[in-house]
Order: sequence, then structure tokens, then C-alpha cells
Amino acid sequence: MRSVVIAAWLGLASLTAVPASAAVGVSIGINIPAYPRLVSVPGYPVYYAPDVDANYFFYDGMYWVFDGENWYDSRWYNGPWTAVDPFYVPAFILRVPVRYYHRPPGYFRGWRADYAPRWHEHWGGDWASRRGDWNRWDRRSAPRAAPLPSYQQRYSANNYPGAAQQAQIHSQNYRYTPREEIVRQHYQDQRAEQRQERRQDQRQEQRQEQRQERRDERQR
Repeated sequence: MRSVVIAAWLGLASLTAVPASAAVGVSIGINIPAYPRLVSVPGYPVYYAPDVDANYFFYDGMYWVFDGENWYDSRWYNGPWTAVDPFYVPAFILRVPVRYYHRPPGYFRGWRADYAPRWHEHWGGDWASRRGDWNRWDRRSAPRAAPLPSYQQRYSANNYPGAAQQAQIHSQNYRYTPREEIVRQHYQDQRAEQRQERRQDQRQEQRQEQRQERRDERQR
């Protein structure tokens, strides 16, 4: 089954020129009732969550979760989550050492804890040929970690915003410009959603004004 799922992802990626993601709202079986404690991975521009029972990270303005088969990302700490094509998972996420995976899948067994997982073995030759440089980097030139969206501490299980509210709250409180292509794509999608919502609000206001004008005319 694992090879079938991976092959499906890789086949989809070969047909697309932009980061391929599934629909938002994927259930990944975790629930985080409050903003988690995030700790920097030494030497990497990535944070991990030592108190969360999941392979849970923060990088480049996004939260990332690995369920043992697939990667998911979200702008908010408890989702909603989007499945990420293996070809577009950021290299710095892939480079995080095995020791920071709290729920490592069985095929991690025997791999060195201080090394990155062997993704080239997991995802196969096609992935490795296109992402062959994923673990080649100068540790002295690693970028600075993105700032944490600590404003989300104000939102827990009782007042956690829905997807429709999240984009607006995020844009008002988090001014970071992402580095990664897939993250930039998410932010572009967010801006497009906001523009669409504004147009819908404007149309609604116009309809209300027109109805009010017609009522006023009838009363004259």
C-alpha cells in the first residue's frame, strides 16, 4: 500500500509545474487543544514540538506534520491540514534528524538518530533523481528561522477560528515573507481567498443598498 500511495503522488507531481497539494481539510488524526511549545532544532531553521505526540515541526511560516507516509502543512497549529506532494516538501524539513521524530515509522528503525531520514530510499529513484541535492548544504549558511506566529497563543480549543477566519487573522498578525515555493504558493492562495471574500462582501453590500433604495422609493 505504501508504494501505491507514493507512486500516485509521484505520478501527479510529474504532471504538474507548481507544488501539488490535496484539498484543505485533510484529517491527520491529531488534535492540539492549545498552542504547543516549540523548540529550535540546533543548527536548523526549524522548530519541533517536544510535547506533541506527533512528528510536528514549524518552518518558513508553516506547521508541518509527517504521519509516517505523507507530509501535511498548515498556517495554524491545529490545522486544517493540506497534504503536500513529496517532490515539494522543503529541503530543510527533510534534513531534520531522526531523533526529532516523536512517532517515527517502522522503516526509520536502524537509521542514525543524528542524521536525516533516508528519504531517497523511502520515495525511490524518481524522487531521488529530481531531489538529489536535498541533503547537500553548507551548515554555516543556513537561513535564520522564521519568527513564530505567537499571536496564535490567544486561540485554543474554545475559540480556535474556522478556516474562513484564519486567513484574515493571520494576515493581520504575521508579516513574515516565506522563502519556499510551496509556502509562497499558500500565501498567494490566501491573498486570492481574501480578495474573493472582499468582492463577495462588496456585492452583498451593493445588493443590500439596492434593496434599501427600492424600499425607500416605494415609501415616497
